[in-house]
Amino acid sequence: MASELTIGRVAKLAGVNVETIRYYQRRRLLAEPDKPHMGYRRYSADIVKHIRFIKRAQALGFTLEEIAELLRLEEARACAETRALAAHKMELIDWKLTGLAAMRKALAGLVQQCDRKQPAKGCPIIHVLEQD
Repeated sequence: MASELTIGRVAKLAGVNVETIRYYQRRRLLAEPDKPHMGYRRYSADIVKHIRFIKRAQALGFTLEEIAELLRLEEARACAETRALAAHKMELIDWKLTGLAAMRKALAGLVQQCDRKQPAKGCPIIHVLEQD
């Protein structure tokens, strides 16, 4: 990889759109290099790793605000705080999974009612959703 890259090359290597890089810059997740007089901005090859870090963190459910915090914690070498942030994220995921399991159970019951084939009474799913 070249030591200085254009934004288009960075985007291709990182697997993102150029606008994603610009968005991350506006959100201050990525530094924006100075633009030389009558030239193009050049990016260090390290920015590709940085973008991949952001994308992996997003895939784990971290918001961009949380990713900014992870980056700050990495600079501060604050492993205990980073662990606490990840543990909190796991708790949120567990809470969401509990809610999703309850929704699935409710929907499964409604689907079973439909499977009983009582068309004269109308659709049980619609009937339940219409109730106050």
